Amino acid sequence: MSKIKNKFSVKTKIFPKVDFVLYLLWIMLLFGNIAEAQVWSLQQCIDTAQVYNKNLKIDRNNVSISQQKQLETKSNLIPKISLSADYRYFNDLPYQLMPQSAFGGPEGQFKETQFGVPHNINANIQLSMPLYNPQIYGAIRTTKIAQEISEIQYKKTEEQIFFEISNLYYNVQILQHQLAFVDSNLVNTAKLLKNMQLLQNQLMVTGNDVSKVQLQKEQLMTQHKLIASNLEQVLNTLKFSMGIPFSQNIQVEPDIRYQTSKIYTKFPSVDFQLVGAQNRLLTSELNSLKSSRLPSVSLMASYGQTGFGYDEKPNDFLKFFPNSFAGIQISVPLFNGTVTKRKINQKNIEIQNNTLKQDLVAEQNDMQIENAMRQRLVTQQTISNTTDQIDLAKKVYQQTVLLQREGTATLTDILVADNSLREAQQNYISAIIDYLKADLELKKLTGNISFKN
Repeated sequence: MSKIKNKFSVKTKIFPKVDFVLYLLWIMLLFGNIAEAQVWSLQQCIDTAQVYNKNLKIDRNNVSISQQKQLETKSNLIPKISLSADYRYFNDLPYQLMPQSAFGGPEGQFKETQFGVPHNINANIQLSMPLYNPQIYGAIRTTKIAQEISEIQYKKTEEQIFFEISNLYYNVQILQHQLAFVDSNLVNTAKLLKNMQLLQNQLMVTGNDVSKVQLQKEQLMTQHKLIASNLEQVLNTLKFSMGIPFSQNIQVEPDIRYQTSKIYTKFPSVDFQLVGAQNRLLTSELNSLKSSRLPSVSLMASYGQTGFGYDEKPNDFLKFFPNSFAGIQISVPLFNGTVTKRKINQKNIEIQNNTLKQDLVAEQNDMQIENAMRQRLVTQQTISNTTDQIDLAKKVYQQTVLLQREGTATLTDILVADNSLREAQQNYISAIIDYLKADLELKKLTGNISFKN
């Protein structure tokens, strides 16, 4: 990382007739008062957001939810054990029809009779375990891919937060330097106003000339207030993105750093990874639909006790009798009204759309990378051009001031030269932030943006 050439602080570089000590004092007041405001680096802001940003917390919870869902589907392969018990008291015992022929009566005639005792108790413990169930295996595959999607989504949110905080951080740096420019120009204008007032007292200039300088000073003061207000708003937005309270007083580093002409290795963008994972998810869901036509096999076992009781003398009793079984259950879907077929057709169309979307994302990403590279190159050239423009504007201003002292230049000439200098300064600042944003965009598109960059 290389620091931007310091065009802000050296007296002979940009600000003619501005005391270097005044500018240094402004920088110390803005950045050096650690007791009032802590100076945060960009990496510190990003690390803080990774801990406190609520969107990241939500996505981390979503990752945990997807992990639990995968464990939930895997737990369907574990044997299930259940215990059931019931007690029934029959006021009226159930009736059964008995054939009279069983007791020597005529054929084809029946006699109702009541069986059992009023007290019935049942207690059973049952075990079931799937031996082969294609639906469960399909669900396990699907939830695993869903977990990958939630992790990619978390990575995407990370990149968005990184991108947002970086842009806000750069904006704060720009606004702070704009304040420095305005303050320095205020010093120039104040000195010029003082000189013009002295010349007016000597009847060498008119009151209109003094009013013009006074107007420029007031315009600079208004500009200072607007920039200070914008700075406070951007700082609040930065704090919000970091997840820290608005009451916390922070400042950013004064040095604007950037890296020139760095070539990034292209990796799959997070959007491309997300679409690819969604394609795998759809394919897994399609396979699960197809496998739903296959039979499933499960093991069953049960053991219990059945109790019968009678509560009238002299034959009162309560006796228990065991009952148990073990077996295998096979379930084969035969026909469900073509529902599965229609679902498979729908899923095939979804996969086709997703494949088209994947191609679209790849083509769009290539186009955006090309545009970002061109934008970065243009802004890099603009930085060099505006640097030369600042030097030239400074020389013009200095010469105009000398000519005005000699009486060969007017106040209007000085104001025009001063405005040209300020415009060159602002263009330089704009070029820097445009370069940083283009470089950040290129990092994002090539898959090189990360919390640890």
